[in-house]
Amino acid sequence: MTDSPSITAYWDAAAADFDAEPDHGLRAKETRAAWSDLLTSWLPSGRSRVLDVGCGTGSLSELLAESGHRVTGVDLSPRMVDRARAKLSAAGLSGRFLVGDAAAPPTGDERFDVLLSRHLVWTLPDPEAALGEWVGRIRPGGTLILVEGRWRESGRSGVPYVAGAETLPWHGGVTADVLSAAVRPLVTELCIESLAGDAALWGGPVTDERYALVARV
Repeated sequence: MTDSPSITAYWDAAAADFDAEPDHGLRAKETRAAWSDLLTSWLPSGRSRVLDVGCGTGSLSELLAESGHRVTGVDLSPRMVDRARAKLSAAGLSGRFLVGDAAAPPTGDERFDVLLSRHLVWTLPDPEAALGEWVGRIRPGGTLILVEGRWRESGRSGVPYVAGAETLPWHGGVTADVLSAAVRPLVTELCIESLAGDAALWGGPVTDERYALVARV
């Protein structure tokens, strides 16, 4: 099992170079447009209150704010949160970012229209408990969006994840079948959308499993 200080230190160390990955920084016009189009297709029309758990440097939060949504981002890493705040501020956008455990977001009794998480559940010591916690943060009729996959490697390229990571239930990612089985009892509707075939999303072709789970609560 992993410990929180080690995980925080790992992602703090990753913050400076995190956006160099095409699908993290969304710096390329084509990649940014591809993610923007996906978010638009998944989110309900109108202005939504969105909780972005494991928000990292805030690239998806920025896209959501650009579209007029009210975004709250949560990340365990203070340096990631600092970069997310700076990113939206530089773009002249509003967003709230909190340092905290994404598995139990520090948002009190607030309920959101949408909860979004990307590439996070593999890091969680109890992902099924986190899923239950997340669904509880969504208002009835709201939407859960999980962008996940089964990875060739976990953590930063060339830098192994924290000690004990191999004991995590979904270390290395989670298949769509396994994640669907965990989420289905918590929601009223669920669909899986494959994302592996769209090279624009990742800055190039990928060979591992990548998908989005979109569910109605």
